[in-house]
Amino acid sequence: MQDAPSLIVGLGNPGAEHARDRHNIGYWFVDDLASGLGARFSAQQKLLGQACLATLRQLPVRLLKPTTFMNRSGQSVRQTMDYYKVPAERVLVIHDDLDLPAGTARLKRGGGHGGHNGLRDIIAHCGREFMRLRLGIGHPGRREQVVGFVLHPPGKDELLKLEDAIHAGRRALEVLCDEGLGAAMKNLHTVTPPNDVTNDSGPAG
Repeated sequence: MQDAPSLIVGLGNPGAEHARDRHNIGYWFVDDLASGLGARFSAQQKLLGQACLATLRQLPVRLLKPTTFMNRSGQSVRQTMDYYKVPAERVLVIHDDLDLPAGTARLKRGGGHGGHNGLRDIIAHCGREFMRLRLGIGHPGRREQVVGFVLHPPGKDELLKLEDAIHAGRRALEVLCDEGLGAAMKNLHTVTPPNDVTNDSGPAG
């Protein structure tokens, strides 16, 4: 399938002190995916991250967790793309999104960074044509609260919603591999939480 990703990147910050942060939901996603596929991450210095090779829907796919810290994620993604000769169109980036309610997942290709520093750096190094799986974490309500919000763990009830978003993203990823991006977007975006009034035509967060 033309849209099936060859490289899936989960964004986050390295280190035990960040492991449970909302900002690390991209790491959570690819950790969950690797576990389900029987793959194990290992440090890859040449890629500036942790990586593994897995088989998803009978297709080979590389999973990557940049360990450069969020605002330098593009360096790791670029080196991995170059090393394995993966075009941007076959890259899927998993990231947290403040503009989506907790528990919501959305797919798109291209677009801006919406203030997300990881996306900002990836766009600077790799262009805009990669696919994104946006996992909603909600918004604290005030701009000055954002940094503290994303760099802290969710509460118990909120964590259940974030896990729901991860599970929805996993199902959409299978459709993406089998039927393409359009079918995956339709499948995912028609499963809408009751409180989701987000207009998905805007930039990614």
